[in-house]
Amino acid sequence: MLTASAISKAQGSKQLFRDVSLQLSGRRRVALIGSNGVGKTTLIEILLGIQDPDRGNVQRPTASSIGYLPQTLQDELVGTALDATLGGASHITDLEERLGELREVLSRAESSDQDHLLKEYGDLQSRFEHLGGYAVESEAQRVLAGLGFDSELMFRDVQELSGGWKMRVALARLLLAKPDILILDEPTNHLDVDSVTWLEHQLVEWPGCLLFVSHDRDFIDSVANRVIELDGHSSHEYVGSFSEFVTARELRLSQLEALAAHQKRKVEDTERFIERFRYKASKAKQVQSRIKALDRVDLVEVLTAKELKAKFEFPEPRRSSRIVVEFDAAGAAYGDQQILKDVSFVIERGRKVALVGPNGAGKTTLLRLLLGELHVAEGKARLGNKVDYARFTQNLTEMLDPHKTVFQQFQSSIGDPGDRNLRTVLGGFGFSGTQVDQKIGDLSGGEMTRLALATTMANPVNLLILDEPTNHLDLPSCDHLENALNAYPGTLILVTHDRYLIRNVADSLIVVRGGTATWHDGLDEGLLKPPLPEKANKSAAKTDNPHRQEREARKVEARRRSKVNEVTRDLRKERDTLEREWEKAENELADIQRQLADSATYADPARVAALTQEHDRLKDHASQLMEKYDTALRRIARKEAEVD
Repeated sequence: MLTASAISKAQGSKQLFRDVSLQLSGRRRVALIGSNGVGKTTLIEILLGIQDPDRGNVQRPTASSIGYLPQTLQDELVGTALDATLGGASHITDLEERLGELREVLSRAESSDQDHLLKEYGDLQSRFEHLGGYAVESEAQRVLAGLGFDSELMFRDVQELSGGWKMRVALARLLLAKPDILILDEPTNHLDVDSVTWLEHQLVEWPGCLLFVSHDRDFIDSVANRVIELDGHSSHEYVGSFSEFVTARELRLSQLEALAAHQKRKVEDTERFIERFRYKASKAKQVQSRIKALDRVDLVEVLTAKELKAKFEFPEPRRSSRIVVEFDAAGAAYGDQQILKDVSFVIERGRKVALVGPNGAGKTTLLRLLLGELHVAEGKARLGNKVDYARFTQNLTEMLDPHKTVFQQFQSSIGDPGDRNLRTVLGGFGFSGTQVDQKIGDLSGGEMTRLALATTMANPVNLLILDEPTNHLDLPSCDHLENALNAYPGTLILVTHDRYLIRNVADSLIVVRGGTATWHDGLDEGLLKPPLPEKANKSAAKTDNPHRQEREARKVEARRRSKVNEVTRDLRKERDTLEREWEKAENELADIQRQLADSATYADPARVAALTQEHDRLKDHASQLMEKYDTALRRIARKEAEVD
């Protein structure tokens, strides 16, 4: 068990967080979320002992192993991708090496020396088998395959791989090591849709505890059973999935807003009393008492939407031709190797298209054909008339000058700003006040991504090509990017593994698989998942009588529902009772909040005190009922899963 108690940390004059407590134990899968700059990575480094907290303490387990994947690769990987991955199971490969040495020694040893050697060999072999040593290489290959490596890439030297593929090797190495506590900082940044889906399944079944940072809502919702939010002040922990967290957070924020409003009115009343009677001798004692009371007030802070979200804006582009992109039986090859063939589709003005598929399938090749960076081997690929495009890629952050300020870099990337105030525009991208004068070298990865997006979007274009724009962005920035893309008046080609963003922005898909690219109008969730293995496809294709199969399926489903109803009957009654009690408590709480919002209430101090006391009691009661309700839901889900 890893436990952090009342952790606080400041960075210069900025307080990152205070009084953060958390516990990593059992099979907890904790998602750590919050805006860029609130200290998520700093908190992780404190948990690992890389940094020290200003206050509080961390208790790390001495007998448990901890594995950590940072956002950028820190350890040097050597050998092939498979060799580097096997390095994660060094406790097994070391045993294998020792067994080999013992076999060598036994072949030459005198009979009198063989007994103790045979005993050591037997003990080590038993342990080797128990740890799954004979299957460790096949397990390493399985993990690498799940993360997108084919048989050729597995045996390629790691130093020949790109940074993204090296990060995949580091992740595979960690998964093979199976540490008791696994900590991942943005593990999906370098993965495609298929690999993200595979990783979800692995982490849901992870036998130890897990702490991870991610901006991918679907990934968080699939994996996490707890959410910890850093809000720039402290932390808030929610038990349940990300969807449940969103509901609980909205409730907490509404309660905080009501409490803050009530507190503000009381403070204003107190300040008016002090100002009115400050110089009246007969009231001096009461005035001093109220001044001291004000000093003791712990003001409730509620973050505004402006503070929670970075804002993106688009200038109005010129109108392009109706056909913005056209592929007609196009093909591409590198030397003798055919990458794409028979690609045919048209993207019309105003469409918002998501380009999806596994890494290596040809998504980048498709874009290079479109932009004329790669010669078309056959057919044609072209942009339409009057098409102005801008392209965002992750390497744009590497092209930022670390010695320039944010404003200087942005100004140099803008053509004619017109009547726009560039500082105001940067404010829309989350750089406000003195932040625009920060050196780029001092920015976080997410802030650099936002600046690179700003430089891409600030000039008017009618075709926007975004390649993994959400990598390194925080969740609030992802939310607002989604809103901006929906409002963008031009044509959009979006390359991303973020299924939530695809569902909420795209109106069509281009799926790149099997050496070609296929257009799909609308969104089909099945196209965002990897295809079934060949065996599964064959078994699914076997059908003697589809009508009989349908009847049998209905019977099976009816029996399953009957069994589910039977085993969850008492739990459902408990759930319904808790829901009614929770709603009653919420209604009573809302009634008290309405009374506290009425200025006439404060004419009777005794009534205000009673209402405040009852408000606090009901708030705690409602919170307890909500937790019990969530527990009942999870128990029902477990029972249903057992039936399945």
